[in-house]
Amino acid sequence: MTETYIAVDIGASSGRLMLSEKDPFDKITLKEIHRFKNGFFEIEGTDYWDADHLIKEILIGLEKVKQRGVDNCYVGIDTWGVDYCLLNKEGQAISQPVSYRDTRTEMAMEEFDQHFSLRTLYEKTGIQLQPFNTVFQLLKEDREKLAQANRLLLMPDYLGYVLTGNAVLEKTNASTMQLMNLKTRKIDEDVLTAIEVDKELFPDPVEPGSILGTILKDKFPEYDLPDATFITIASHDTASAVVGTPGKGDHWAYISSGTWSLMGVEIEEGISTAEAYEANFTNEWGVQGTIRFLKNIMGMWLIQEVARLQDYHYSYPELAELASQEEAFVSLIDVNDQRFMNPKNMIIEIQNYCREMNQKIPETAGELARCIYDSLALCYAIELEKLEQITDRTITQLHIVGGGSNNDFLNQLTADVCGIDVLAGPGEATAIGNIIVQMVATEGFGTLAEGREGIKKSFPMKEFTPTADHHEAIEKYHALTKTFI
Repeated sequence: MTETYIAVDIGASSGRLMLSEKDPFDKITLKEIHRFKNGFFEIEGTDYWDADHLIKEILIGLEKVKQRGVDNCYVGIDTWGVDYCLLNKEGQAISQPVSYRDTRTEMAMEEFDQHFSLRTLYEKTGIQLQPFNTVFQLLKEDREKLAQANRLLLMPDYLGYVLTGNAVLEKTNASTMQLMNLKTRKIDEDVLTAIEVDKELFPDPVEPGSILGTILKDKFPEYDLPDATFITIASHDTASAVVGTPGKGDHWAYISSGTWSLMGVEIEEGISTAEAYEANFTNEWGVQGTIRFLKNIMGMWLIQEVARLQDYHYSYPELAELASQEEAFVSLIDVNDQRFMNPKNMIIEIQNYCREMNQKIPETAGELARCIYDSLALCYAIELEKLEQITDRTITQLHIVGGGSNNDFLNQLTADVCGIDVLAGPGEATAIGNIIVQMVATEGFGTLAEGREGIKKSFPMKEFTPTADHHEAIEKYHALTKTFI
């Protein structure tokens, strides 16, 4: 009997359910069953996610699975990290979860540092200092809500809880909170004390690949659902994307390219040295005890916002084509500057930055896209060099996976600027990684390595080799970004 696997993959702007099966020759199929929009909304100055909407869309997707004749399936859920839902004693959500892009944490790091050293926080957790990390969200959380709360569930764990009734803390996503100790692999009580949060708020941590439970069909009588067994996979989307990256050996790095660009390597032991701290690299947990040593880079969010503000007049391929027709490295931005996190108008923010730095102000869609893509590629080059230095590894191949891997223009630009061979694809790495963990958990694959070989057999990749040297542009970008350190 062929098993059916469903990946529920939810990002900041959209979600989808992907159906997968594996043939006797380890070839994996992947088909989109249901796609839906996601996004945050504002109520009285606070940005929230609509978790009820996400539950509804998952149920609609599973109903479509049943309509395809699938009576039994396995399901795994991945989402973004850091955000959470607080439950009361009755197990009900106190409110919709606040988005990490909300402004409540703008000064949270400075406030935290006044009574607990940020340097010590990094040494303990190994997690990149970002104002939206869960530790800083909890510092700024409404104290009345915290007093009512009986349980905190991260986004994928909350969705799984609503659907199965079982509450867990999946480790790959839990690591993004900046509350887990890198050495003990447990919640750090010193950090909890610093933000006045009770350890009992958190469920027991579980490994990716654990069985969560079966869907509560009686709870959702209006839907015709299959008998679905939920598996707690690598529920942080980057953790799943790395699983879905068919790298081999110790000389490859990855960029999981979506709303964020996550550049890193897979290592066995965390690195929380002074050098790693200064470079602001993070040690997020991966599957089977690995560490995702990586850097968060403001990725396709920049071009997504430009496209949205232009009412999607140009598709993303059209924006890349327009960018290719513009002169290179004329206008550059520090893509990681906090001003680009959630501006009221991304185009105006980019133009203001260029004006302040005495650069040509990008006006047209092509100029704006060129500015973004040039800046991203140059940022990749600088961070790749830091990655090699800190890990003492020579990187000879860069895998770009996720939706951004479909951008041939940026892929070639990245190969040129970084001076490295780029392998692009699979574009659905997150969903594929989600599926691979399910398959390993149910003995569809014996090991993760076997699963990655199955990915190579099943999904094509495109190779880009360096064709030009852009050393001067790298130096220009390096000088520019140092201005804002």
